Amino acid sequence: AAVAAAEGKPEMPAAVQTVDFDVSPSAAMGTLTDFESYPTFLPELKQARILHQEANAWEVQFTLQMIRPLVYTLRLHQPSPLALQWSLVEGVFRANAGGWVLQPIDDGARTAARYTIEIQLGMFVPANIIRSLVSEDLPRTMSRFKAEVERRVR
Repeated sequence: AAVAAAEGKPEMPAAVQTVDFDVSPSAAMGTLTDFESYPTFLPELKQARILHQEANAWEVQFTLQMIRPLVYTLRLHQPSPLALQWSLVEGVFRANAGGWVLQPIDDGARTAARYTIEIQLGMFVPANIIRSLVSEDLPRTMSRFKAEVERRVR
């Protein structure tokens, strides 16, 4: 990031968050790949629509409500039963890449999940808003994923 800033290129905010789910990795992955249900537990997400699907790969269009609706499409794929990765196809971001890596704990009864994201917006956004997204919104989103993953197993 320091190199990019030194070259005059906008820095790409990156974040890593970990969360433990009190469910098996397969149950957790079931929720993580149920993209069209995301708006039911992520209030800022107004729509998630699968545009194309193949074995373990999806193209999904998301509509995120910030100050105005932000529409973008991600290509998501599941390279293994314990991983989900995505990259940007098109939309409001210049870059949006990341993923989930799941690790069984407690003999597979629970899951340690690691979420990574790197984004670069295609428009000017004040640095304080970017900091807020990473420091406040990401932990809130992770707690919503945790609640939904565990709710589905109850």
